[in-house]
Amino acid sequence: MIRRDQCRAARGFLDWSQQDLADAANVSLSTVRDFEKGRREPIRNNLFAMRTVFEDAGLEFTNGDAPGVR
Repeated sequence: MIRRDQCRAARGFLDWSQQDLADAANVSLSTVRDFEKGRREPIRNNLFAMRTVFEDAGLEFTNGDAPGVR
């Protein structure tokens, strides 16, 4: 799906704050904050929503041997 380090990197590429991501994905700020800090794993729908807004903005997530964002 999406890892917390990928989420932080994707926000960095887009120069988005955690609030920007929360607004774009229609999730709460605490969902983004807690996910990125490793406090909890969001429900699948929220992870999908966050990944989708990043992909809609032109980012691609890589997985496998070298997870990343491009």
